[in-house]
Amino acid sequence: MKNAKAHPPAVKEPAQVHQKPERTEKAFAQRRQEVRRSDPQAGQRKDPLEGLEAVDRLIVALDFPSADAAMEMVERLEGCCRWFKVGMELYYAAGNRVIEQLRERGYEVFLDLKLHDIPNTVAGAVRSVTGVGASLLTVHAGGGEEMMRAAAQAASAPGAPKLLAVTVLTSMDATMLRRLGVSDGPDADDAVRAQVMRLARLARTAGIDGLVCSAEEVAALRAAMGPQALLVVPGIRPADTAGRRDDQRRVATAAEAIAHGASMLVVGRPITQAAEPARVATGILAEIAASRS
Repeated sequence: MKNAKAHPPAVKEPAQVHQKPERTEKAFAQRRQEVRRSDPQAGQRKDPLEGLEAVDRLIVALDFPSADAAMEMVERLEGCCRWFKVGMELYYAAGNRVIEQLRERGYEVFLDLKLHDIPNTVAGAVRSVTGVGASLLTVHAGGGEEMMRAAAQAASAPGAPKLLAVTVLTSMDATMLRRLGVSDGPDADDAVRAQVMRLARLARTAGIDGLVCSAEEVAALRAAMGPQALLVVPGIRPADTAGRRDDQRRVATAAEAIAHGASMLVVGRPITQAAEPARVATGILAEIAASRS
């Protein structure tokens, strides 16, 4: 099937615009050379996102308990990506300051808070993070259409991040869904896919900008939502460790996810817990660059 043609979201700058340090640009250029050396054909292939490079499509998850630990990892990964994900663990520990630190270094921020509450509270939360510098923010699609619509309305303000609706967590499978009362027949894969599609339709109706899903559902979502949909896929594993699942149930390699229609990929522990994080990240960049549309 045709791969994604959607661009990652246009960045909404905070009040103070930060310039990307020259040393970061040099590091990006060095990483691009490493990717091309590991995949000689990468430079001749048309990128499936209309010329965007692999570093634009990789989001590294900074799942750390402190800003110091997170920023140490950022230093080790300089030039490997342009996006970092700040989740609940880091945000609750460090607050908006860690977003400011990342923006000061020229990086884009995916604020993964998975907001899920009554519509008024979620709308207020979206307003609270507007202008801090994050370009993406997650809400739970399970909160319902009214909640997502309230979030989307709040995110229409200048400086607000684009919204992604989380469908079914990659740590969940059909057995877990059944325990929650969600079931669509005996086929386990169909049950998860049906729930993802149901929530995705609600999110689109509510005016949400994009979706978070696993690689197992991204092809079906791409076919249903079209080439402009922003589809962000976590649960990514390097090709040489794809069999290791830890607490993730629905996982895939970067090449598989891109081939099936993913716009951007989120990778955490396989990079941040590696002895050589930059080497692992460079390998994933090579997988992305080598993926054919």
